[in-house]
Amino acid sequence: MTATAGCPGGHGVPPRSARTAPVRPTPAWAQARKSLLLPAFWMVALLMAVGAARTVLLIRHAIAEYPVATTAALALFAVYAVPFWLFVSALDYLEREPPLLLATAFGWGGLVATTVSAPGSIAIQNMLAKVYSPAFAAAWGSAIAGPTVEEIVKTLGIVAIVLIARAQINSVLDGVIYGSLVGLGFQVVEDVVYAVSAVAAAGRGDDVGPVVATFFVRGFLAGLWSHTLFSALAGAGVASVLVRTDRTMRFRIGVAVACFLGAWGCHFVWNSPLLTVEAGANGYALIAVLLAKGIPPLLAILLLVRAARHREADYYTQQLASLGDPDIATPGELRVLSMGHLRANARRYAYGRVGVLGRRAVRRLQRAQARLALELSRAQVTHDAAAVEHWRDEVLLQRARLRALGHPEATAIDQRRGSMRRRTLILTVTLLVLAAACAALSF
Repeated sequence: MTATAGCPGGHGVPPRSARTAPVRPTPAWAQARKSLLLPAFWMVALLMAVGAARTVLLIRHAIAEYPVATTAALALFAVYAVPFWLFVSALDYLEREPPLLLATAFGWGGLVATTVSAPGSIAIQNMLAKVYSPAFAAAWGSAIAGPTVEEIVKTLGIVAIVLIARAQINSVLDGVIYGSLVGLGFQVVEDVVYAVSAVAAAGRGDDVGPVVATFFVRGFLAGLWSHTLFSALAGAGVASVLVRTDRTMRFRIGVAVACFLGAWGCHFVWNSPLLTVEAGANGYALIAVLLAKGIPPLLAILLLVRAARHREADYYTQQLASLGDPDIATPGELRVLSMGHLRANARRYAYGRVGVLGRRAVRRLQRAQARLALELSRAQVTHDAAAVEHWRDEVLLQRARLRALGHPEATAIDQRRGSMRRRTLILTVTLLVLAAACAALSF
């Protein structure tokens, strides 16, 4: 299929999705609830139940000892998880992942990986103390044991998702999403444990001060490039084995190993005593160290996600472009549909021109266009025209409603305004968080 001008991969050049990693849409029959029929799902559910029981025992003991501080830690990190969850789950706008599988990934990280990793890491550190020396284990034990045990167990969670719902993994981006949620679950539960441990170490009784400090340091300063990031990289490797069928198995396994080693290496550097600064000694130096360790892998995974999202967007928007019908999608709408900030710009622009009804109509048109693109790609295999016709009619209906409001196209005049506004907001929030973290560290 050749792209047309004005569409992804224009000027007669095949779209990026046709030239690199293929995208294979999830078949219509692959419903997430069918995973309930698989023995692998119930094995995962059993492991999660055991992990949940152990986690509840731990939290119950913490609440009995420090009720206010533990409750504050649970509340803060539960709220903290929400925007991360929403951001990660929305990465794949054109083919969203089933909530059941997203929850399974999060549960594995929070309930299974945490409870398995703790005794495993202790065992490796004890072994290092015997084989080398207690001093070596104290200095490097966390850097060696943590990544070795935790990254293996978290990656097994991504593999479990594959065993439960192989058909749902149809692009590298899907692996990033499931890996991120495994890491997010691990990170949230681990941070709660660290917060309660900080309260005990402070020796000031049931005090929320150490919880707040842990929240800023581990939640925001470390959380942006911690377990969520590491597991996203490992998830990309697992997904590449499944979807890169245009490559040899040796190449795909090599990519998966490289991604896992990358996750392990990032984790190793993060835990290592290199550039270590005690929080009580110099809070500003600690923040500088966290940024120095965290920003390089963060930029790397952001570039990976950006490339994966663009490949998938190229593929699905090309399905709409092949129709050559501006009533279905104009060239401007194809570009808007492929980028999250442009979709948001189009909704804001419609709101500014025709109010809430305009914003709602643009959102519904975008969702209908995304679903039509998905059904068009599925029809290439199933030859089922019924779903395509249904969503084609839905797009035309939403188009008519948008035109009736005097707003014929779901685009925005100034596409840069929303992007600049978003960057300004991110910078402002970052500066506020850094200021709050400095205050918390000196508390």
